[in-house]
Amino acid sequence: MGAVSIVLLFLLIVLGVPILIAIFIYNRLVTLRNRSENAWHQIDVQLQKRADLVPNLVETVKGYAAHEKTVFEEVTKARSIYSQAGTVKEKADATNMLTSALKTLFAVVENYPELKANQNFLLLQEELSGIESKIAYARQFYNDVVMTFNNTQQVFPSNIIANIFGFKPREYFEIEETKREAPKVDFK
Repeated sequence: MGAVSIVLLFLLIVLGVPILIAIFIYNRLVTLRNRSENAWHQIDVQLQKRADLVPNLVETVKGYAAHEKTVFEEVTKARSIYSQAGTVKEKADATNMLTSALKTLFAVVENYPELKANQNFLLLQEELSGIESKIAYARQFYNDVVMTFNNTQQVFPSNIIANIFGFKPREYFEIEETKREAPKVDFK
């Protein structure tokens, strides 16, 4: 090997290794971004299933508790706000509102033993419970992927590639943790 060959090999290594590292980092960022988008869509699917279940739940309860008009209006309003939400933050806020409205609805149900025994209501309640579990799992998965994506963008040398290619941190999907006390219902 001549001196020229050694210089060319050295230049190839000096230039090639950083380029390969940059390609690897870029591909990792793209993969994590896509994974976080996919995870968000999984949450959105479950939230939509829950929102679609709400009218059936409300109609079932209405048959037994028709005078609880304000509760039904709150649930309907919260569902409407959810359907208009676009960003992760807006969806989280709307989800919190819908969860609160549903808690109030279920507090009303406690006053109607015949409703609690209604087969249709029990099936809807069971389906809602299953959806809530799926939402919790999907939310945890999404937030884990977002954390990995955001961390990857912030550590060296990934932060350089992330800034060059305009990668932006993702928002976490945060919802209020369920309160331990039962909601208060006033029948005035």
